[in-house]
Amino acid sequence: MIAVHTLIAILVIVVLIIRLKVDPVISLVLGSLYLGIATGVGLAGTIEAITTGFGEIMVEVGLLIGFGVLIGSQLHASGAFTRLVTVLVRTVGADRLPYSMAALLSVVMPSIYVDVQVVLAAPVARSAAPKIGKHGLPLLAAALGTGIFSGYVFVVPGLAALSITGLMDIPLGDWLLYGLVLGPVTALLTTLVMRLILRTNYWKPASDEGATPVAELEEARLQEAHADSVGHAGTTGGGGSTGGGGTTGSASTAPARELPLVVLFLPIIVPLVLIAFGAFAGLFEFTNPVIEFFGDANIALFIGLLGAYLISRITNGNGRTQDALQSGFHTTGEILLITGVGGSLGAVIGASGLDQVLAGLFTANESMPTILIIVLAWFVAALLHLAIGSVSVAAIAAAGIIAPVLGAVDVSPIAMGLAIASGAMFALQVNSNFFWMFNSLLGLTTKGSLKTLTMSTSISSVISLPIVVILALVLPA
Repeated sequence: MIAVHTLIAILVIVVLIIRLKVDPVISLVLGSLYLGIATGVGLAGTIEAITTGFGEIMVEVGLLIGFGVLIGSQLHASGAFTRLVTVLVRTVGADRLPYSMAALLSVVMPSIYVDVQVVLAAPVARSAAPKIGKHGLPLLAAALGTGIFSGYVFVVPGLAALSITGLMDIPLGDWLLYGLVLGPVTALLTTLVMRLILRTNYWKPASDEGATPVAELEEARLQEAHADSVGHAGTTGGGGSTGGGGTTGSASTAPARELPLVVLFLPIIVPLVLIAFGAFAGLFEFTNPVIEFFGDANIALFIGLLGAYLISRITNGNGRTQDALQSGFHTTGEILLITGVGGSLGAVIGASGLDQVLAGLFTANESMPTILIIVLAWFVAALLHLAIGSVSVAAIAAAGIIAPVLGAVDVSPIAMGLAIASGAMFALQVNSNFFWMFNSLLGLTTKGSLKTLTMSTSISSVISLPIVVILALVLPA
């Protein structure tokens, strides 16, 4: 009955949000309360799980979200994302941009936390969307979803990939050989399928796209103010320098200097390098306290925020910088609340004991055909993810269930691990705190996020499964 109640809770949340237009925060809390009480967690236990889950998520991603959004607001105000998109479109072309982003996220970025990836990549996707056409936003959103999670589960040092290899005693070098191919191939094929789906009447902007994120509204307002001030200066003969003949308002909003694009993006590049270096230092065991300190995602992003603030002061002046910060603070509050409540639902599901119930439902033995064993491993991971809402937890739990039977089945451990990785990203949806970060940062409605993130991760999971089956049939056990 625990699995049934979990399914009911998720369906109730979706219906409340999509059909009855209830705010996601209220819907998530109601679903959490129902699930806790219905599964016997108890009144006090349910409240404790909700509050503890909220707090644990804030510990994990609270500062990451805050610092990341503030970096984004500074870069938005400087027009950095617009300039980057122009360069990308000129370099790879608008049609190939979604594939480039999917491949980049799946191959280069797996050492970075998925929460950091979406915080930093979402503004680029929002800015690039109009260049691609009317379906630019959903296509880029899907590319982000599949790119981030294909890398996360298949490519070392993605957390899910590392967890599976560790629990199943799979050599990292062997895994890397297959994962480094499977990750980007899955991401690229999924982006192609999503492009074909979007050519139908699948996407409806009126109901699938939400309000423009606050940071972008602020950017538009600041750019309009800057344009007005420049126009006014031109009519009064004060052309040229922003400081000559301008009013106090124009001095506070007009950029003082235009820096090279690579300099504007140092607040993103530097944190990524620090986090990646820290991850590889830990992986290859040459770390120390200094590397761990600067490689910590919170410290790395704070360094990025300091850089973004200083660059913004140079390029935009103090007034515009402060306006961008206030915009970022407003956006951060919305994202933190809904992300935290998403964590509350996950904590209630964990408190219900669902993982132990699922572990007792599945067994494998040596008489099963190879294909059936691989599909079973995929199914265990997929079901755990649907129930728990965390890709990494689903991968870890599934690996823990499957690892003890590896010696009894005639299937390559690498293929079994890849099957778990494939299943663990199936249908990321409303019981994931990442879903709500994605939803808010990309300015989508809940239905829009289901049509992009949930759909793209489902397609990625299904597309990668046949490839894993083929590998299982050819790799020695």
